[in-house]
Amino acid sequence: MPRPKILVFQHVPYEPLGTLDPLLKDAGFRIRYVNFGRDSAQRPSLDKYVAIIVLGGPMNSDQIDSYPNLITEVEIIREAVERDMSVLGICLGAQLLAKALGGNVSRNAVREIGWYDVELTDAGANDPVLSTFARNQRVFQWHEDGIELPDNVVHLASSPASHVQAFRHGEHAYGFQFHLEADAALIERWLSIPDHQQVLAAERGHIHPNTISRQIPENIDALQSLSRETFSRWIERFEFGGRRRTLPSR
Repeated sequence: MPRPKILVFQHVPYEPLGTLDPLLKDAGFRIRYVNFGRDSAQRPSLDKYVAIIVLGGPMNSDQIDSYPNLITEVEIIREAVERDMSVLGICLGAQLLAKALGGNVSRNAVREIGWYDVELTDAGANDPVLSTFARNQRVFQWHEDGIELPDNVVHLASSPASHVQAFRHGEHAYGFQFHLEADAALIERWLSIPDHQQVLAAERGHIHPNTISRQIPENIDALQSLSRETFSRWIERFEFGGRRRTLPSR
């Protein structure tokens, strides 16, 4: 039997699947990246795929003049939701998922870059995927936009600076503003790459890259454990022909 395939939308090379990659491969999935940074005119078909993952990026979801692929992505995400496919949006991907569902995205008053606590809602505490979190959970963040959800979406987590940190539509579509997929090397890379220096310079005095880096050792093990547990639950909810596919025993 051929291995099921997952479609991954990537916007920049320094925002990969991260810790999600080995989990998906261990569970037997084939991964196809669609790199919109190389070719913004692509329009992949959802046929033959069981899930779609939309990764983050430095652009904002409304920059459609510079990144016309964002319109295409919203349309494809909406189609995936209509097909009841498994969908995961991370950061920019969560914002595009929210727009596909009829929500809005706008600039927050402050950026969240670094280690922040998010608080589960009552729905989040009982969610089959996000209930891996403590009621107040420290995660890694890198975003400046916030989400306003439509009425048909379940709000799962929030923070003081960004009311919507996680949400679910139906049984299989999830959006996370935070970066569970990040490991220590990826965070260090984000702090040093040229594309991020203008933002970090603008936040000088509010956000301290050296402090963020020093906090990695005390937070990264918990983040990676949470990543494995949470993403594994999302993967375990995949459905094929009326039956669920589960991860191998660990």
